[in-house]
Amino acid sequence: MKVLFGGIFFAFLTGVCSISFAQTKPSVIQGKVLMDTNGPAEAATVVLMLSKDSSIVRSTLADKAGIYQLNNIKAGNYLLLVTKIGCAKMYAGPYSLAVSQNFVAPNITLKLKDNQLQEIKVTARKPYIEVKPGKIVLHIQNSILADGNSAYDVLRQSPGVHVGGDKETLSITGRQPALITIDGRATNLTGDDLNGLLRSMQSSTIDQIEIISNGSAKYDASGGGIINIVLKKGKNIGTNGIINAGAGYGKYAKGRAGIIFNNRTAKVNIFGNYTFDDNKTHRSITTNRNINYNDTLSNYNVAYNNIQKSQNHNFKAGLDYSISAKHTIGFLVSGIVREDNFIKDNTLKISNQNKLDSIIVAQSTLDRGSSFLNYNANYNGVLGKSGKTISADVTYSNYNRHSNEFITNNFYTPDNNTYKNAEQLENISPSEIHIWTEKLDYVNPLTKTSRIEAGLKYNHAKSDNNLIFGPKVGNQYRADTNLSNRFLYTENIGAGYVNYMNKVGKWDITAGVRAENTNSTGTSVTGEMVATTRNYFDLFPQAQISYVYNEKNTFSISYNRGIHRPDYQDLNPFLYYTDPYDYRSGNKNLKPEYTNAIQLAHTYNDTFITTLYYNQTNDAYDFPIYRQNDTTKVNITERKNFGRIYVAGISFYAPVQFTTWWSANFNLDASYLRYKAYPINGTFNKASQDIIFNSTQTFALNSTIAAEVTGRYESPTLYGVNQLKQSYVVNIGFSKQIFNKRGSIKVNLNDVFNTDRDRNHALYQNVDLSEVNKKETRVLRVGLSYRFGKSTVKSATKHNTGSDDEQRRTGN
Repeated sequence: MKVLFGGIFFAFLTGVCSISFAQTKPSVIQGKVLMDTNGPAEAATVVLMLSKDSSIVRSTLADKAGIYQLNNIKAGNYLLLVTKIGCAKMYAGPYSLAVSQNFVAPNITLKLKDNQLQEIKVTARKPYIEVKPGKIVLHIQNSILADGNSAYDVLRQSPGVHVGGDKETLSITGRQPALITIDGRATNLTGDDLNGLLRSMQSSTIDQIEIISNGSAKYDASGGGIINIVLKKGKNIGTNGIINAGAGYGKYAKGRAGIIFNNRTAKVNIFGNYTFDDNKTHRSITTNRNINYNDTLSNYNVAYNNIQKSQNHNFKAGLDYSISAKHTIGFLVSGIVREDNFIKDNTLKISNQNKLDSIIVAQSTLDRGSSFLNYNANYNGVLGKSGKTISADVTYSNYNRHSNEFITNNFYTPDNNTYKNAEQLENISPSEIHIWTEKLDYVNPLTKTSRIEAGLKYNHAKSDNNLIFGPKVGNQYRADTNLSNRFLYTENIGAGYVNYMNKVGKWDITAGVRAENTNSTGTSVTGEMVATTRNYFDLFPQAQISYVYNEKNTFSISYNRGIHRPDYQDLNPFLYYTDPYDYRSGNKNLKPEYTNAIQLAHTYNDTFITTLYYNQTNDAYDFPIYRQNDTTKVNITERKNFGRIYVAGISFYAPVQFTTWWSANFNLDASYLRYKAYPINGTFNKASQDIIFNSTQTFALNSTIAAEVTGRYESPTLYGVNQLKQSYVVNIGFSKQIFNKRGSIKVNLNDVFNTDRDRNHALYQNVDLSEVNKKETRVLRVGLSYRFGKSTVKSATKHNTGSDDEQRRTGN
């Protein structure tokens, strides 16, 4: 496999280099579009036309600074047409373009219609899914089906994102977990805590989600790519906002309400949001475990059901202040306060030689609450006239959780008579995490097309996890010292990076390296203090090279090395109780896994994108491994550094405009993956295909009514030692604009056919286990939103805010 991909890589570079030297360097036209108030005309459309017949050659949009660039232009005479909603059209030229010329056009100034500073209504609409090489952008507010769903629900239905495993990990390419960031800042949460955060974040607060397969060295080193959630933040001068509310029903009723507000002046921007979510859901899991020992076949079959009642308070408040045109400071407070109550029912039926032997029914109530609070101060400045920039961030995050569960076990014979007194247990597991993060970033433009980026980051995390488990003796619960523990964990990560970026003719080059030093100590507070200390240093190189063959074909190649550190809860050496024969265990000796990834991509006509990729992960651990004692029949699920994962695949994305009212996009990802155990973990060496197909169909029924249908299919595949069965889901939705397009009503039905479930089977060493996991996924939702205040954009000088650069960085 290494030889094959080495050959492909060499052939690709050889072919591209040969072609590049045989071609004439194309010309470039660049310039700037301004409003008549001298502010940038952001999102103005610049159209390049032949001067002889006004036929359109190509077009582009001006960026936030009003700058545009038209690449790969042949020599000739051209006109420029510039348009923007609410402004009069402007023509410029004709311009005569020579071979290999980099032509800078004079500034083009747009005037408001009737020469008055009237307000401009924003009616332009981006598609829900926008795909670029190495990146997918989801414009959340343009999706009917996203309304009323959480960030987690939106992501699990998104193209290029895979949700899998017992922890429902989000991954992008090759099954490696993705780095989750919010406004360019890492959440520093993992596992269930991270999923809880994403489930508490309503789509109404999200502007867009960026799915990046290969981030530069300025990001925390992640072999699984980056998912960046960009929250809403008003850009308009004046006061404005959105009020939204919704209700849903699946097996139980659900409701939500929220507000987003913004007040911006020339120097100060005050912004924030608040969402309340009330949700009740159902979940069922059936597990069948077969044990063949001493010529006796035993079956341990579990039917688990829970009802979860959740209330979430999600809030954010911030202030940006422009000290001057070049210097901005910002302050931000955000958080999620969540309260969950579970009613659980776990029925275990034990059979020997296919004859029912006994039944254990575990019923429990669980009160779990958590708060996740972030405090951030940031600075962004421009140094001198050369365009050098510097930004700094200081963030403190505090996570607290209480979890109090009380369990009653009842023991029955096959004819439902009790054979043992009921057993009462307590399971108390509070958790507290403190995280301090400081980072500094510097950008130095060397020329008009090249720059160097450098930065430093320090992250200090401290967690305190406690587990008190034991039976009720008399009128008092007593801790079982074999199942109770306290685990203290401290982790310090110091990092630095340097990036070089340059555009030379048809070539676009990004190369960098990130250095990270990790020092961690985990201490189990039992009878004796038992500490595990690790100290390791790593280098993570990254490179991406793009080559424009002609105006319709672009090729790129990228490589990066990344790390995935264990979740805090996976390092806790606790033995978590499910029933008397089923436990889950942490592993304080768990090491990080490392991934090397390479991608070859081709873009045709800035529309169709084909990507070949190959990943190899060493010390892979992020999937469940089972350890079964055939004598006691006890099964323990744990994480360990199992072995290596090899993934090779191809993905293809195609947007299609069938008619003026019907458009669609199609995404196909087909891969071959292999899991190979280290000898210490047995002889497991299995491979499988994994085919994922996504499609979104959009129908503009008239100027105010639209419909949307999405579908997703995944073939049978492999996940660690588990063989997964195929899965598929279909969603539909409708929207209607009301109140002169200030408001909208959206109706959507998720999982129309109620087919969304996880089914897996593991045959590993002495373990024979199958499982079906079904959540409440078929839900009908109705949402209403209304925009108040100024829904218009006045020409004003654009100021960078403390978090703007963070958001930009995720887009590289």
